[in-house]
This record gives sequence, structure tokens and C-alpha cells, in this order.
Amino acid sequence: MSTTTQTPRVALVTGGAQGIGRAVAVHLLNAGYAVTIADCNSEAGTLAEQLCSTHGRCMFVPTDVRKEDEIVNAINATVEQYGGLSAVVSNAGISDPGRTPVEELALADWHRVIDTNLTAGFLCAKHAAAHLRRARGAMVLIASTRALQSEPNTTAYSASKGGLLALTHSLAVSLGPEIRVNCISPGWIDCRSWKLPAREAPPWSDADHAQHPCGRVGTPEDIAAMAVFLLSDAAGFITGENIVIDGGMTRKMIYI
Repeated sequence: MSTTTQTPRVALVTGGAQGIGRAVAVHLLNAGYAVTIADCNSEAGTLAEQLCSTHGRCMFVPTDVRKEDEIVNAINATVEQYGGLSAVVSNAGISDPGRTPVEELALADWHRVIDTNLTAGFLCAKHAAAHLRRARGAMVLIASTRALQSEPNTTAYSASKGGLLALTHSLAVSLGPEIRVNCISPGWIDCRSWKLPAREAPPWSDADHAQHPCGRVGTPEDIAAMAVFLLSDAAGFITGENIVIDGGMTRKMIYI
């Protein structure tokens, strides 16, 4: 990502209080960005701000990404605090409630997943575009391998993540050449150590790891490293792409 001398490296990360989002925030801070964490969980967000601030300039802005005015507020607060905005990582997401069969999935639950996972990415792009254009910045959307394959009763989640893939290439074409837009589709990522508080759980079994050609379940750090790369000058010729990071799991033939 190329930036002007007038615009500092500043990133907004939605859903940045926990899991992949917090790992992204930490990696961006370590790369020299100032970071705004936008999250609807005020308790986790406040703690994440304290933890992340040991790595660099960071602030938490309470944000429900389903609400346009709250996304606008997070962007405006970022620009006011740090003097610009050069990167957006639209990461906030929720899963289908209770793995509900499609015949029983309430329309309100469908909208809640779609609005959180997909519409929020559109709203981030809509309201950050002017700032990103001035900075010749970049945007990363966090989708999922569920955009490409499904488990039963993940209708809204899979639809929302599939929509992010199309939104990515649409935005890349619409906002280029000043703004690059790419997507990351994580596979099986163990986020337990990045939750607040961290979740203690038994280790994954050898069989869990062996399902992956890489030999292990993924970590939030795997995703964060790619996000930082895609936002950097080194990725200046990459836009409109979906990068699958799943340890090769979706490439593995399975016979029963």
C-alpha cells in the first residue's frame, strides 16, 4: 500500500477485540500502524485496548457494525485521533444461531448474520473510501472457507461469507487504482488463546491436526500475517483476490 507523506499508517479493525481481529490489531501495531479496534463487546474491547497499547498507539471505539452511524463514528474517531485512515480490516462476524435448519431459520436471525458479516463490509468501504483514496490505501475483508464449502445448517453464515468474495472483487474494480481490496478466507483457526478471557480447553487431537496437509490446526497469527502483507507495499500488485488460509484442508480429497 502506498501512502502520501501527509497520511500516517492508520488502520481500523472491526471485531478487533478478540480472536483473529485482535491478532490482526497486534500485528498491525507491530508493523508501525496506529490502530482503532471497533467492537460491540465493551468489556473485551477495553481490555484489548490495554493489551494492544503495549505494542503501539491503539484505541477502542464501541461499535455495532450493523449500524451505519456507529461505523461512521468509528471512522471519524480514527481520523480525528490519528490524522487519517490508510487501512481497513473488516473482520467482525458471527455464526448461524444454533446451527438452525433452514426451514426453521428466522428471518431476523438471517438478517443479523448477513448484516454483521456482509453488510458491515459494504458500510466500511462506503464510509472509509474517501480517506483510503487520499492515502492510496487498502482494505481486507475476512471471509471463510465456508464461502466455498459448507457444513449442515450454516445457511446464513455461508451466504454471508460467499457474498464477501463477490464484494471484494466488486470493490477492487470500483475503487481501484487508488484503493486495493482483498479478501482472506480462513479455515479451521484455533482462536481460544486470543479470546478475552482466554479459553482453556483440551488440546486438539492428532486426528484434528492430521486433517490438514500442513499437519496442524491454524492460528490467528496465520491470518494476521497475511492481512498485514496484503495492506503493505509488497502486495501492491494484488487486488480483488481471495486468499484461502486453511492448511490445505479444502484441497484434500476425502473418501469414506
